[in-house]
Amino acid sequence: MDKPREGARKRRIIRRVVWISALAIVVPLITYGLSKLKPAAPSVEDSTTWKGTVARGLMVRQVRGLGTLVPEEILFIPALTDGRVQKIVLRPGAKVEPDSIVMILTNPELELAAEDLRWQVKAAEATLTDLKVKLETTRLDLRATLAKSESEYVQAQLKYEREAALAKEGLAPDLNVKLARATSEELSKRFDIDKKRLEISGASVEAQLAAQQVSIEKIRAAWDLKKLQVEQLKVRAGAPGVLQEMSLEEGQRVATGAVLAKIAQPWKLKAVVKVPETQAKDVMLGQPAEVDTHNGIIPGKVSRIDPASQNGTVTVDIRLEGALPPGARPDLSVDGTIEQERLNDVLYVQLPVNARANSLISLFLVDPSGKEAVRVPVKIGRVSVNTVEIVDGLKVGDKVILSDMSQWDAYNRIRLN
Repeated sequence: MDKPREGARKRRIIRRVVWISALAIVVPLITYGLSKLKPAAPSVEDSTTWKGTVARGLMVRQVRGLGTLVPEEILFIPALTDGRVQKIVLRPGAKVEPDSIVMILTNPELELAAEDLRWQVKAAEATLTDLKVKLETTRLDLRATLAKSESEYVQAQLKYEREAALAKEGLAPDLNVKLARATSEELSKRFDIDKKRLEISGASVEAQLAAQQVSIEKIRAAWDLKKLQVEQLKVRAGAPGVLQEMSLEEGQRVATGAVLAKIAQPWKLKAVVKVPETQAKDVMLGQPAEVDTHNGIIPGKVSRIDPASQNGTVTVDIRLEGALPPGARPDLSVDGTIEQERLNDVLYVQLPVNARANSLISLFLVDPSGKEAVRVPVKIGRVSVNTVEIVDGLKVGDKVILSDMSQWDAYNRIRLN
């Protein structure tokens, strides 16, 4: 018959109490310890990151913009008179010289007016010839009258001298002498008047001929203008270049002053680039620049800065100073890089993603082993196209991750695999 063991039951109760007490103490400690542990660092594929090393030295500050090549001068061919397009000789893309005929217009009213003026000139010239004949006839009549006056005066003078000689001898009365002298004096005055009339007639002839000549020149000038306008119906380029635009068709009517076509000179191009307005404040006239045509790089200088901003960009013109590479033509897409300043002895690194001038950002600093990276605050100074100035947070030789790490914003540490 078994005997109950009182000691064993008591020991079991004591062990149970001890375990319960231990659990009551250890579990909170473990929970507290786990709460203090840092979250596990995520793993990032090292080949997917882009890194840069901090250096000190010369940093060239630049700004970049996209744009196109445009002609320095665009020549507009206007319609100098009304007309209708009779024939289009050249189309856009054709090379032209100053005398190249681009199109031919027609204007029957203008041509009729020119022909009418031509006949008016002929009529005025005939009138001038007739006037010359009439004036010459009148002048001859005056000369005949003068000759007659001169003859009568000479005869009267001789008669007066004869009567005076007879009177002196007592052979003629004094009355005959006085009458002869009066007649001689009258004819002398008439002779002088006829001479002056002949002299004045010469000036009158010149004035009348000059007036008619002016009338002829006036009509001739109008005729020359009409002839020029008729000749201008053959629209010429007026300058060497390449025909750019033409929106007219044969049969279409054009008004005076309308733009018929545009001519560009492809060997005189400039780059027009759009620069972000946040970076355009330091762009100045005369700054050196480079224009990449994707088939060569052309040096240049900033020649114009648009005073207004549009859609967040500022338009900047770059005058090209080098030879154009093959394929350079108007409207070609290009990249323009403008050098703003050179910073000597500054701390810099390649441009991180989303870096802004004079801002505070965070970058992952790679440890020397290259296995981990820790997030550090970095103060950015001036920004260039490919580099940024480091004001604080990094030192020479530090390697940082420059690529977009926004998906790891919740972590201060990552592992690089």
